[in-house]
Amino acid sequence: MSYIFVKDIKEHLGQEVTLKGWVRNIRHSGKLLFIIFRDGTGDIQSVAFKPELGEEAFEAAKKLTLESSVILHGIPKAHQKLENQFELAIQSLEVVQYAEDYPISKKEHGPDFLLSNRHLWLRSSKQWAVLRIRHTVYHAICEYLNNNAFIRFDSPILTPNACEGTTTLFELDYFDEGKAYLSQSGQLYLETGIMSFGRVYDFGPVFRAERSKTRKHLTEFWMMDAEAAYVEHAENMQIQEEMIRFVIRSVLAKCDQELDILERDKEALKRADAPFMRMTHYEVVEYLRTKGSDLDHESDLGAADEVMLTEGSDTPIFVEKWPKAIKAFYMKRDPENPDVVLGSDLIAPEGFGEIIGGSQREDDHDLLLSRMQAEKMPIEDYQWFLDLRKYGSVPHSGFGVGLERLVTWMSGIHHIRETIPFPRMIYRIYP
Repeated sequence: MSYIFVKDIKEHLGQEVTLKGWVRNIRHSGKLLFIIFRDGTGDIQSVAFKPELGEEAFEAAKKLTLESSVILHGIPKAHQKLENQFELAIQSLEVVQYAEDYPISKKEHGPDFLLSNRHLWLRSSKQWAVLRIRHTVYHAICEYLNNNAFIRFDSPILTPNACEGTTTLFELDYFDEGKAYLSQSGQLYLETGIMSFGRVYDFGPVFRAERSKTRKHLTEFWMMDAEAAYVEHAENMQIQEEMIRFVIRSVLAKCDQELDILERDKEALKRADAPFMRMTHYEVVEYLRTKGSDLDHESDLGAADEVMLTEGSDTPIFVEKWPKAIKAFYMKRDPENPDVVLGSDLIAPEGFGEIIGGSQREDDHDLLLSRMQAEKMPIEDYQWFLDLRKYGSVPHSGFGVGLERLVTWMSGIHHIRETIPFPRMIYRIYP
């Protein structure tokens, strides 16, 4: 018998095969035993008939418990009632281990219990589906970038200074070198890469020590940051749009089963694969005021504002040209209006909020230096960053996409904590 995966079952109909995995569910009725079997690539109903399996093996199989590990030998065939579904006629089985009473049952469990048992909760069909979508989103982002002249350029996780502000840094002692910090973003280091490779990206964990308890925040999350030489603001947004639309198409093409398990509205994702709307921050504030918001023209957008903005929109919306007072020092000012920056946030529809932040970067050494001095930044710590503007500076832009935020939208999951294997939040670091 050949050892195969459940995902390949339809290629072996009528053949003797071996499957290795676990029991998701089991029931028996008279001389029939039904095992919902999983192996990590998919689930399949497996049926044992007592006269064919034999008395001893059948009784041993009846003792199987949830999550027991087993090896099944049998013949796959088309399901008698369900189109494009298959089942396994069991000829024999080997019990690898009878699992103890599984703590996660069919009854409702609270989030605290499930998170404390995250190491086991990961086996549930919905968590399986979400994390497989995460896998697809990750590879789709990389595939798009790799196909558009970007190369992987890994930035350090341990850094001597901040990128997004000192109030959200995790600090640690770094041998005899003084203080170091867990990275908030790889952006500043990526800018060094464009002077060598033209277009670069990194993809890895970043950390924010902010005490946020919302359903959209994690303390540790995965970020893809990209930077590109000779790319200015409008083209920067175009690259982001093309990438997100590529991700949507990849998820729809490769994760049909996973989307079904999560009861995700696939039509909503299909509608999102269309040209994205672009609005300036000023236009957004004016629009939201007509909807009852009390925003002013120096305000950031809150979660409720993002929901209100995208109501009725099938596609994400770019909010561009933000007031300089609420954006980072490295963002380039708009030459037509120096009070705003050439930056954008991409807001996903269906209430999922911001998924990308990006901007054209300031490429003028003296302007950047003066801003850093005005913000009383330690210039000596950032001299290497300023050097980039002294030796062959060019117009350049970049953006960062939060993997978990994007997966939350693709999968339709309510809380971001389910989109990463082991979520780290201000009130949880176990397991």
